Amino acid sequence: MDRGFFIAQVEAGSDMMYRVAWSILQNDADVQDALQDTVLKAWEKRDRLREEKYFRTWITRILINTCYDTRKKRRPVVSLEKIPAQVPASVPDPDLALALEALPDTLRLPLVLCYSEGMSYEEAAEVLRVPLTTLRGRLHRGKGELRKELNAE
Repeated sequence: MDRGFFIAQVEAGSDMMYRVAWSILQNDADVQDALQDTVLKAWEKRDRLREEKYFRTWITRILINTCYDTRKKRRPVVSLEKIPAQVPASVPDPDLALALEALPDTLRLPLVLCYSEGMSYEEAAEVLRVPLTTLRGRLHRGKGELRKELNAE
């Protein structure tokens, strides 16, 4: 993989990567750090990618792992009353964004990857390292939980 291809692919996927990282970390500073770490790790391990057509899936998996590592390291203890409900400025529906935040990662990530980022079910299952049937079940449960949350409001 040459440098030009790598840079082009990272630039093309930067918005998608930001949204995926935001769905896990929900803190802009942590998201920026995770994105930088992901690009660095991907560049250092670029020789491990066997087929360039899987670049998007490969770097998304690196990003998700990096975000989980970041979240494990930074577990602040803050009272829920002190946290204002924040939604990124680019979110078209704040209620939907807040309902998504309330979902556990196992339900939120499939929804974000398939419906927000446009990944196929097969790509998302590969990124999340789950069987296709598990992904479909999580999508179904996630949509059900979103319906409940949005109807409760």
